[in-house]
Amino acid sequence: MAYNRPKSSYGDNKKKFRRTYHRRKVCKFCADSSLVIDYKDYKTLRYFTTERGKITPCRISGNCAKHQRMLSLAIKRARNMALLPFTTSLVR
Repeated sequence: MAYNRPKSSYGDNKKKFRRTYHRRKVCKFCADSSLVIDYKDYKTLRYFTTERGKITPCRISGNCAKHQRMLSLAIKRARNMALLPFTTSLVR
């Protein structure tokens, strides 16, 4: 009695995959100690937001966790002071 294994969804072909190594992004604030995170400096904070007004995550912006927390707090303060918009106005 032969036992038939169900075929996997990946198929029986063994494909070789090459690993790609991506260069790790460096936190701007750790690299340059003269840069300071301040809610009044809206031009610097604008770089870390999307066109829609969302805060970019640290995996995209390259910030470390400490500076990402400080940055998000500064962006939220700038939004409350009306230096940065919460969202963009979409006309429909």
